[in-house]
Order: sequence, then structure tokens, then C-alpha cells
Amino acid sequence: MDPELINKVTWKIPNALALIGSASGEEWNGMTASWVTQVSMEPVLIGVGVDNKAVTHRLISESGSFTVNLWPSDDTRVFVKFSRPATREGATLNGRPVRPGVTGAPIFEESLAWMECSVRHSIDLGTHTFFVGELADAGVNDDERQAASMSDTRMKYGGVRRGGH
Repeated sequence: MDPELINKVTWKIPNALALIGSASGEEWNGMTASWVTQVSMEPVLIGVGVDNKAVTHRLISESGSFTVNLWPSDDTRVFVKFSRPATREGATLNGRPVRPGVTGAPIFEESLAWMECSVRHSIDLGTHTFFVGELADAGVNDDERQAASMSDTRMKYGGVRRGGH
């Protein structure tokens, strides 16, 4: 199958954009992610696909927890800054204020809403691992604004690997 066709088709899948927070000990990270979904109601389970080579993958594997931080659709520039490993300075990641959640994973203070999860399953699916976490805590900071999705940006993710990916 033609890789360009695969990319065109898979890039049309509607995907939320979120910042995934992870920590292990004193090392914290935030990562842009578009493979995020709820997979169960009882218990409430949230799944995230994370590249096996990412710092976030290692931190989630070590700590057994992660956060999903939804961001406003009118403030998507934040996702570019978190497409590489984040820099932690005090209580910030890439200059954005964070605080530790009940599991120790960082929660972004500026997020619209956030979910903190304890890993219940991790499934190696090739290039990525699908981490399934049970909801441990959650919050809403802004109930009026719309959460960002991939279609709010010019970003593309999925399909087949391209250069630099």
C-alpha cells in the first residue's frame, strides 16, 4: 500500500490533542499526544498511545502513572513546545506551571481539564505502547472553552513513519 495514501487516510481520523504528564522520582516530562481515548466506564479507563522511544514512555513505565491535560483549542502553540522532552524548572515544565497529582504525575495548572491515571495495562503494539490507566483523580479548570483537537493545528501524526519521526 502507498505510504502517502496511508498517511492521508489516517490523518483524517479525528484526534484530541493533549499534554501527557509523566514523572519518575525527580524527573518530570510533558509530551504532546493525539492518541488518547476513554476505553471503559466501569472502571473509568483512559488509554494513551506513547512512542516506545519517548522519555514519557520510560517515565510512565517506571512510575505506573500519567496525566492527560486537555488544552484550549485557541491556544495550540503549547503543543509544539512539548513535541520534544520538556525542561523542568522548579514547578514548571517548559515554563508552564505544574503541580504533582495524587500519583506524583504532573498536572498542568493551565489545562482546561485533566485526568490522572494509574496504569492498569500496557500493551506493546509495535512502535507505540498503549497505556491504559484507571482514573485516580480529575478536575475541570474551565468549563466554557473547547478542548483542542488535531484539526485545530497543522500538525499531523499517524500513518507510517516519515523523516524526523
